[in-house]
Amino acid sequence: MKRLSLALFAIPSVLFAGSAPAFAQVGPIEAAGETVNQLIVFGDDPCPASAGNEIVVCARKAESERYRIPEALRESSSPANEAWSNRVEAYETVGAFGTMSCSPSGYGGWTGCTSQLIDAAYKEKHGSSDIRFSQLIEEARAKRLESVDADAAAEQARVEQIEKEYEARLKAERDGPLPGEQPAAPATPQGGQ
Repeated sequence: MKRLSLALFAIPSVLFAGSAPAFAQVGPIEAAGETVNQLIVFGDDPCPASAGNEIVVCARKAESERYRIPEALRESSSPANEAWSNRVEAYETVGAFGTMSCSPSGYGGWTGCTSQLIDAAYKEKHGSSDIRFSQLIEEARAKRLESVDADAAAEQARVEQIEKEYEARLKAERDGPLPGEQPAAPATPQGGQ
């Protein structure tokens, strides 16, 4: 009897051990051969300079925010803080059931759950006052590409100048005397002395 109870206890622990979530690695984002560091700086703190293939993106917040709880965690989601228009919208969907309703009753009631989750995520993303690091990263990349284009144009002009000088030197060597040959004397004017 003891073996049976131990076996029954061991089976669920093995099943749940395989379903444990993997923890995300915290650190810089690496994509396309570049590293992106996302930092939040407060007040007049300097943003570290990027070096090499590293892009440093700093989001600046007021000095008064340094030791405060993040804005996303300051709000309460209790029903007392809910807007009246949201309550009315909830009353409109009270009797909804069936296909695309996300309810346990009616045929195909589960089909609307995914679309409701997606809509809620987009509303949260659109209404969020949080920092948009993706936008800051794109701006940093555009700024970096501007300097890359200017550097490439300067390098191209320098290479073209070197090529002109090289071709002029080759032309002078082709038109000049061969080794061991005397250079041609300049022509003297005819008819006189």
